[in-house]
Amino acid sequence: MKKKILATFIVIGAFVCGYSINSIAVSNTAPEYKIAVVDIQQIVANSKEITALKLEQQKQMQNMQTTIEKARAEISKEKDPAKIAQLEDKYRNEINKEKLALDKSYNEKLKAIDSKIKTAVVEKARSMNYNMVLPKNTVLFGGDDITDQVATIIK
Repeated sequence: MKKKILATFIVIGAFVCGYSINSIAVSNTAPEYKIAVVDIQQIVANSKEITALKLEQQKQMQNMQTTIEKARAEISKEKDPAKIAQLEDKYRNEINKEKLALDKSYNEKLKAIDSKIKTAVVEKARSMNYNMVLPKNTVLFGGDDITDQVATIIK
């Protein structure tokens, strides 16, 4: 019985010593991850493509506003309630279709730009041997800022 207890203590002692040595060895090693941060908002704000997309969106919204004003003018000239309802339905459907097409086009172009930005971030991070890239607004401390390097690729 004493031999079993002694053997158990020896095994536990060996385990504790091995674990302690492992902890000391791990604590003295350098971190394996190299982390970068990117200010996506800054990249988007300085992107020529985003600026052009916003201008195009504004122009199309002005065209839509012109269509709405034209519809109002035509409806206000009409006296027959049945024709007024018919014109309202016609223009409502036309404007809704135009708005859906505009939104779809805008979203597709925005996704393409977003994909281009993500690709640029990944390429730059890999070329600089980073293991992880985080958005700058979520990091309180640490990480190398590679926003300027990514911005040069995007412009």
